[in-house]
Amino acid sequence: MTGAAPVALRPHAPDAVLLGFARALRAAGVAVTADRERTYLEAAAEVGLLDPAGVYWAGRATLCSSPADLERYDQVYAAWFGLERAGTRPRQDQPPTVTMASLDTDGASGEAGGQEQDTVQARASATEVLRHRDIATLGSAERAHLAALFAQLRPRAPRRPAHRATPSRRGAVDARRTLREQLRRMGEPGPIAWRRRGTRPRRVVLLVDVSGSMSAYADALLRLAHTYAATGLPVEVFTLGTRLTHVTRPLRQRDPERALVACGDVVPDWSGGTRLAQGLKAFLDRWGRRGMARGAVVVVFSDGWERDAPEALGEQMRRLRALAHRVVWVNPHRGKEGYAPVQQGIVAALPHIDDFVAGHSMAAFEELVEVVACA
Repeated sequence: MTGAAPVALRPHAPDAVLLGFARALRAAGVAVTADRERTYLEAAAEVGLLDPAGVYWAGRATLCSSPADLERYDQVYAAWFGLERAGTRPRQDQPPTVTMASLDTDGASGEAGGQEQDTVQARASATEVLRHRDIATLGSAERAHLAALFAQLRPRAPRRPAHRATPSRRGAVDARRTLREQLRRMGEPGPIAWRRRGTRPRRVVLLVDVSGSMSAYADALLRLAHTYAATGLPVEVFTLGTRLTHVTRPLRQRDPERALVACGDVVPDWSGGTRLAQGLKAFLDRWGRRGMARGAVVVVFSDGWERDAPEALGEQMRRLRALAHRVVWVNPHRGKEGYAPVQQGIVAALPHIDDFVAGHSMAAFEELVEVVACA
């Protein structure tokens, strides 16, 4: 509408603005997948949220899959960021203005109402963008910020049926309690008592590959293991490399930095070779068959590179699957576009895996926590 007064908007989180635009584009008929949304967030963070042209071209490069999508992209972009209906004004050579304010700036959003053109002001959520970034690509400052995010994770142990029954409002009739109540009433009929089987936390076993091929992710994976171990849940943690190392005790410390230092002191094969089959065999022979793996949820963190014969890894995974309640394999390359499980170790292990999930970002760790809790 021409002549309309400018509209002053309250600040919005940039992840909501950008993701909302991507979903509006999907509703308009452009094939925008979840991977493209994540790539769009990463590209927008890379070019800088204060660069309107960069945000515009980042979306064109990541959200459009064919030349037929370009005109629809421009229409939705103008409608979403330009505060106009699509098609109410001619297509422009320059993208509409988008104002992104960083987290360090103070609240100056009220000045937008005095501008001649409509703008969308958003406060840049670096944390939300960081959640979807690949850990291997982060710098030292970003890794320090990521380390603080592990305190926000709330791991929960999966549940298993208990042997004893507990009082309940529904379920099976509790004959003993019902009879005792009638005896207390001198034989007069009384309320019927019910019972059901209770639940107990199920053990979780974490096997973390700390070999050279996993060195970019080992620190974050051990921080995730510390998040589990420090909660007091029934969790056991081991590292896998050229040998197997039990690191539950050092990871029980409350402070994550001290826990990781203590863990590094007891792991002799950090960033070395990979012998997954030998490590799994040592775990099953010494701990697994004695009860640690029986009925447990076992989570293996590895990219699947194996120095030994893949058939040996397949045999140990078969033994592990026969003991465990559920086997989850976390591969940091699983969440990357174009990945295919072609490594010999992964090919040998896949028939014995219940859940094959990604483990390359904080968002992937949050999904893993839910997978383990629901196992």
